[in-house]
Parts: sequence; C-alpha cells; structure tokens
Amino acid sequence: MRGWRFTDTNVPLKLVEQPDPEPADDEVVIAVKAAGLCHTDVGILHDPNWLPLIKAPVILGHECAGQIIKVGANVKDYQIGDRVGVSPQNPETGQTIGCMRDGGYSDMAAVPANQLVPLPDGVSYVQGASATDAGMSSYHPLFVTGKAKPGMKVGIIGIGGLGEFAVNMAVIAGCKVYAVDTKASARQWAEKIGVEAAYADIADLKDQDIDLIIDFAGFDTTTNEAAKAVKAGGTVVVVGMGILHSTIDTGNLITRNVTLVGNSGGTPEDIANVYKYFQTGKMHPDLPTTTFDKIPEGLVSLEKGEVVGRLIASRD
Repeated sequence: MRGWRFTDTNVPLKLVEQPDPEPADDEVVIAVKAAGLCHTDVGILHDPNWLPLIKAPVILGHECAGQIIKVGANVKDYQIGDRVGVSPQNPETGQTIGCMRDGGYSDMAAVPANQLVPLPDGVSYVQGASATDAGMSSYHPLFVTGKAKPGMKVGIIGIGGLGEFAVNMAVIAGCKVYAVDTKASARQWAEKIGVEAAYADIADLKDQDIDLIIDFAGFDTTTNEAAKAVKAGGTVVVVGMGILHSTIDTGNLITRNVTLVGNSGGTPEDIANVYKYFQTGKMHPDLPTTTFDKIPEGLVSLEKGEVVGRLIASRD
C-alpha cells in the first residue's frame, strides 16, 4: 500500500510503499475512502513541539472513514464490508492514529475496533471523515461541555472548519445562534444557515444576553472579549488554540460569575451524534475535496489560509 509518511519537523511528507497492514486480534483493516486535512498536521510538519506526541516515522491522517476489508480474530461487532468512521484517539490506550500509529493518509489503515463508529446509510465517506475530528470537536464543546439546549442563546466565534459544524448543529438543535467572524463570506454563510445574527465584532454579542459562547479562534483577545460579552453567570468554552498563553481578566470572571473552560476533542458517541445530524439533510458545512496524491499541496493551502471549511482527501 501507499501512504504519506512523516519523518521529522520541516521535512516534506514522503509517499512510501509498504506492506499492506494485517489486523491484530482486536483490530480491523479499512480501505481508506476519505481523510480530513487538519491544522494539527500542519503543526506536526513545522513545529518541533509536536515531536513528543508523534512516533516517527508514521503515516499521518487522524480523521478518516472507510470500508472494512479485514477483521481480527476477536472482533465480533464488525464485519468485512462495513462502512465506518474512525475516532482519532483510542479510549483505552490514549494513542492517536496518524500520530502514534499509522493513520489515514494511506490506502489502508489498521484500526482498533473500539475506535470504530458505524457510518449510517446516506452519510458519505467525506462527511464521515469530517465528523471524526471537526464534527466531534464541535459537538462536544457545544452539547457536552457547553450543555447547549433548544432555546438557549449561543455565540459561535470563528466560523471555519469547526465553527461551521457548531453553527449548523446549534441551529438544527433549536438554539438561537449568533455567529462572529471577521470574514464577510463566513458571516454570509452563517446567515444562510439560519443564525439570528452574524457579526464581525465579538463586542456586538454583549446586548444579546448570550448564555454560552464557544471560542473556536482561541486568541487572548477573542477569549477575553467572549468572557465580557457572555451574560453574567454564562459560560465560555475555549476550543481554538490560536495562542497557547493568554492573560485573562479574572476580575470580570469573578464579579460576573462567568465560567471559562477548555475543551479538547470528544468521544466516539459524539461522532455518532454528528452522523445523526448529517442524516437530517440539514447539515451543510463546506467540505471541499482533493485527491490523496495531492495531500501535501492541500496542507500547504491549509497553512496559507486558502481553505474554506474542512478539506477532505477523497476516493469517493
């Protein structure tokens, strides 16, 4: 099989040929049909701080979907031919595919069965792959950490690859959604989806009595402004990692009883729930596609900010 192998920081991915994987007793092998391109992969390629989290050499690609072609001896819940998405992190070992073991930038991938999520009829492989990271990492902060409910006023900061999912799902769930993005095109997209309003400035949320704000940008300015814009007693969930060290106005948090919490990733159950949203036919995040042969070029486009939505390498 072929795969795009990472060897070291600032070294280009190399297309390699290696033996087809065989499943361990508790694993399956999937023919990869779609794999999402993530800013994490851009970071892995260029930032040495990622190296402790990577077992190089390794084939990247931590968000993927495909069809099972081999089944390990102890796997009872899945069979050859099943369509599945793959939850990035193993719930028992903590290992992430595409980081600690070969991932989805490949023809095939061996995956522990406890990371599989059945892909329902009517949900494409492209949608299936997008839900395993972008979808999951939007669903969890919104509905699990943020406890969004119908009728709740929700602010979404950053309408990109993750923010589009959050806006879509919150609107479908019956929340009153207020979107914030500096790009006019992102605001126009949000308005088409059905938000109450779309703003260029976080400060415009202040008059809306917002219960919950999800910050998908994650800069000190966006997080501070979100904490000031949410209503007294409200919650701000930080997902974006635009900057890793911020100075927060703790006086505002204390005097207004604002809850500030971070959120990373999610669970296989979250992915399954995102698939249910796709099944409604009302989920329309931007999912541009490229080919597997052009994954390196796609990552360059992602790094340059040229990608709208979530870019997926597809064999559909």
